[in-house]
Amino acid sequence: MKKILYPFAAIAIIIASAFTVIKTQDWKIADNYSIKFDGGDPSGEFKGLKGVISFDPNNPAASKFDVSIDVATINTGNGMKNTHAKSEKWFDAEKYPAIKFTSSAITKTAAGYEAKGILDMHGVQKEISIPFTFSNNVFNGSFQINRLDYNINTAEPAHGAASFKVSISVPVTP
Repeated sequence: MKKILYPFAAIAIIIASAFTVIKTQDWKIADNYSIKFDGGDPSGEFKGLKGVISFDPNNPAASKFDVSIDVATINTGNGMKNTHAKSEKWFDAEKYPAIKFTSSAITKTAAGYEAKGILDMHGVQKEISIPFTFSNNVFNGSFQINRLDYNINTAEPAHGAASFKVSISVPVTP
């Protein structure tokens, strides 16, 4: 009788292991990250990134990004430009203190991964895609946005670049 139970027990273990849930890794954003933007003039970076990053490179569909950046941390390398960028004319840091990204889907691509989701900036929510790589506990991505799509300084559309390239490098720890 015992000899008959062993094959059934083995089959039961194999079937149970097929349904084992793999948990995504929750990552902590390291202090030495950077979010740089380049619109020709101005260009600079933001600090103050916080939020939740749950990511499993083997199961990107179970992953989720929900992050925000403090607009008041903008640094163009020029004090007057920083003040101007935080003003009502540009980012309006007082009224819109954060730029937020919440993913709706993360997929594997030939070059790495892609996060689709909602970018909430200056009171406007738009769906965007952010292509990124993940290697050695560092997320690297780059995408472009048009500031006019987010109603940033629409009174002077020719002032500064309309399209900004945003580069992100976020080291994370488990």
